[in-house]
Amino acid sequence: MNSRTGTTRRNGTAGKVKAELGALGSPEKAAHLSRFFKTGPGEYGEGDKFIGVQVPEQRRIAKRFGNLPLDEIDRLMASPIHEHRLTGLLILVEQFAKSQEASFQRQIVEFYLSRLERVNNWDLVDLSAPKLLGEHLVRHPEERAMLSTMAESTNLWERRVAVLATFPMIKQGQFDEVLALAEALLADTHDLMHKAVGWMLREAGKVDLAVLEEFLNRHAKTMPRTMLRYAVERLEPARRRYFMGR
Repeated sequence: MNSRTGTTRRNGTAGKVKAELGALGSPEKAAHLSRFFKTGPGEYGEGDKFIGVQVPEQRRIAKRFGNLPLDEIDRLMASPIHEHRLTGLLILVEQFAKSQEASFQRQIVEFYLSRLERVNNWDLVDLSAPKLLGEHLVRHPEERAMLSTMAESTNLWERRVAVLATFPMIKQGQFDEVLALAEALLADTHDLMHKAVGWMLREAGKVDLAVLEEFLNRHAKTMPRTMLRYAVERLEPARRRYFMGR
């Protein structure tokens, strides 16, 4: 990809990326990752397949194939192998960050949103949503209403994408979206959503403690325990005990 124009120069193929990942695979690590990411029957990652490649190794491969065109990234995203999909997402993140062409950045985000069903585990979400959708919405605040729609999805991962996309806004002191989503998701039943919302509330508190404490004063009594525990993690011990006691 030419970062000045946003045009893509062909750089390898999905097959070559898969081959490099395969050469680094480890059956022992694959077995561990399958357990860690809950791939068993009835678990949130049911059916996901691992070959046992660590994230730093995937990042190095993503940098080497940073100019991979979208049609080849699509082939990675379509793979049942977790590391193939994550490496494809890491390449997208690289391309979005390096491009100076707004139209190409939008193309990347639209590609990402059209393939969210393949962003189907928490690490895939967490390593992509803030840096793709989140950064896009920082630049285009008029489009942020999509987050509330995504938060109503029956798909766990789409809801988590919505919450994690608020991270870049939080860093800039923009809290409206995360607070609205946190309130809307108080009744969410999934532990991974409790963790995501609590995490983003904690990040908001790092930027502006009063924002976090105001939210907690209104909702601590009804927040899921895990969400509350994540949200108060960085508070002074006395304040943490106060809110947990409520």
